[in-house]
Amino acid sequence: MDARPPIYGLMAEFENPSDLVAAARKAYEEGYREMDAYTPFPIEELTEALGFRQTRLPLVVLIGGLIGGVGGYFLQYYTAVIDYPLNIGGRPLNSWPAFIPVTFECAILVASLFAVLGMLALNGLPMPYHPVFNVPRFALATRDRFFLCIEATDPRFDPEATRYFLERLAPRVVYEVEH
Repeated sequence: MDARPPIYGLMAEFENPSDLVAAARKAYEEGYREMDAYTPFPIEELTEALGFRQTRLPLVVLIGGLIGGVGGYFLQYYTAVIDYPLNIGGRPLNSWPAFIPVTFECAILVASLFAVLGMLALNGLPMPYHPVFNVPRFALATRDRFFLCIEATDPRFDPEATRYFLERLAPRVVYEVEH
């Protein structure tokens, strides 16, 4: 038996960004946590209004940078000291100042790879299908409309009560989003 709710959620369409931000704030104050907003351009206040918290991506990038730096240093150390030691001009085999540029470049390379892969993983991408695409007017989210979707997985979600709540926010229309 499928335990998923029969619908994905309820989506309200707004005409301007200030109405969307105000609606998101009221929904968060009302106790809704499983919601998302869709806009044609970034709105700085919206992340705070939706209650987004910090992401773990900076930690992922830091770990990638450390792995890359340590790996780059030990690659050079192994080559210069263990595998193929050449004593030229009496310099020490472990000449760490010469290792700094490659260590730095390896740290940047691996950190950037971790940033891209971590961003994709933490955002759940690639996502070729999403239930909000079932709403016919959702295509306007790329042009001039603003949408707030409260998902059915939210603990406070009740189809009738949530619809009534969204309608009190004065949207153009409230849609039912099917899976």
